Amino acid sequence: MKTTIILTYTFTPAWLALPRDERNAMEAAHIHPVFAKYADRVSARFFDAEAFHTAFSDFVLLETEDLKAYYFLIEELRDSPLIAQGYLVVNDIFMGIEDGFQQFEAAQADGEDGQHR
Repeated sequence: MKTTIILTYTFTPAWLALPRDERNAMEAAHIHPVFAKYADRVSARFFDAEAFHTAFSDFVLLETEDLKAYYFLIEELRDSPLIAQGYLVVNDIFMGIEDGFQQFEAAQADGEDGQHR
């Protein structure tokens, strides 16, 4: 089942104090490679929100059918300097399954009970 994850985060004042070329270099060295590594299993779309929301500055919309890959991606991000050095704080994570009830109803009609044997 495809899971959609909305991860909200905030860039800290320490990040914003860095020159833009340093920020871009750090992102290219530590963030882009992580997302590229999992791109075949986790899709990502990035959004700026600081002009529209005060609880977080940005969010990413992730989609995957492989929660293990998603989890490993997050672990690698946590090890990156952006998070480890306090440049980025994850605020909240929302997860859901689009039209999951329809998949449930189809499985019920097919006699599936959701248990692995």
